[in-house]
Amino acid sequence: MSQSDTHQSLGFNYSLDDLKAMSAQVLQLAKSAGASAADAEISLGVGQNVSVRMGETETIEYNRDKGMSVTVYFGQQRGNASTSDLSPKALQDTVAAACNIAKYTAQDEFCGLADAELMAKDFPELDLYHPWALSVEEAILLAKECEAAALEVDSRIQNSEGASVSISEGLFAYANSHGFVGGYPTSRHGISCSVIAEEGESMQRDYWYSSTRSAEDLDSPANIGRIAGDRAVRRLGSRAIKTAQVPVLFEAPLASGLISSLISAISGGSLYRKSSFLLDSLGKQVMSSNISIIETPHLKRGLASAPFDNEGVTTSPRTLVKDGILQGYVLSTYSARKLGMKTTGNAGGNHNLIISHGDQDLNGLLKIMGTGLLVTELLGHGLNMVTGDYSRGAAGFWVENGVIAYPVEEITIAGNMKDMLMQIVAVGNDVLVQGSKQTGSILIERMTVAAGE
Repeated sequence: MSQSDTHQSLGFNYSLDDLKAMSAQVLQLAKSAGASAADAEISLGVGQNVSVRMGETETIEYNRDKGMSVTVYFGQQRGNASTSDLSPKALQDTVAAACNIAKYTAQDEFCGLADAELMAKDFPELDLYHPWALSVEEAILLAKECEAAALEVDSRIQNSEGASVSISEGLFAYANSHGFVGGYPTSRHGISCSVIAEEGESMQRDYWYSSTRSAEDLDSPANIGRIAGDRAVRRLGSRAIKTAQVPVLFEAPLASGLISSLISAISGGSLYRKSSFLLDSLGKQVMSSNISIIETPHLKRGLASAPFDNEGVTTSPRTLVKDGILQGYVLSTYSARKLGMKTTGNAGGNHNLIISHGDQDLNGLLKIMGTGLLVTELLGHGLNMVTGDYSRGAAGFWVENGVIAYPVEEITIAGNMKDMLMQIVAVGNDVLVQGSKQTGSILIERMTVAAGE
């Protein structure tokens, strides 16, 4: 698809210099109103999404968004307001609203801008902007190709939830009264497909997608469709199983959710509110000793790459977990101050977490597991962040002697996230890059697997 990945844009109504000038204007308005400090972010977003179903065009959507958010500080009183109107009058009114809010808020000794010396000074080129000059007609053809490939997988796939092709571009500028100003354009494109397989009374759906900064890095529409079709068909004939304590293998698309649970537990908000199952864990073992996690904010074309965080703080590569031992928390300026620590440059979230893995693929992990459950779908949200207790509805495959025996559904898997993280036997080399956490499939030593209600 590289031939279409030319630097033509869906079109922003403002340039980056325009946004920087507007943000400077907003800061000046705040200063004139008596604010002791302020920050502002102005952002634009444009997108195109096309979906087809059963060979027919179903939706063609365009979006064009813009917005400005300003936070003002009067000493230790804070006010925030936002607008989707970027006219001079609207910017003035929004600053006035933020200042008015600040006057009525309680003082908070921890609020305020990040420290000036932490502001990013270097802005590495991270290759995050790749406009995709794709007409609606071309997008429809790609979506149809994707869906057709899924429908061709097996005669039992007679129905579809459709295929879609999406293009998204963004541009933003952030500035604060330390004199920091920065911003850049980004892009993210995707192709997805979801189909339904039927056999007798059994009906199963599954999907697949690809999402990247550049269209040339997307998986082919035909391959995305084939994978979606294969995944739907293999679930036909699902059974329930008896309650047992067995190893559980989380397929790569779901394994990142386990890492997300870890990140939530070591994030500032959970820690200072004492709503985390990993309180006071710094320097302690929180995962199996064969696991290390590094954060790589400057990964070229990374889906979570950034030269600075949402507060202008410079981002840096770091080791989050080394040989199972927690090396650092995930903190913004506010949460860091609440904890008596320093920000880790994570206002707005984590940046490209790379989870260490062995040299086994999914089949290799199945052999290591022997007999147990391969989970390919999770339902509901069943994690108690305070205790770590974990219980989710699930579907997947029963595995015997290292080989998939049959599909299973309407089951529940349960355990405690603290134990689960410590009982990671292996991580596969089937690494998926679909978001901010890059991990292969994760094998947990033992969980309770029960028939669903």
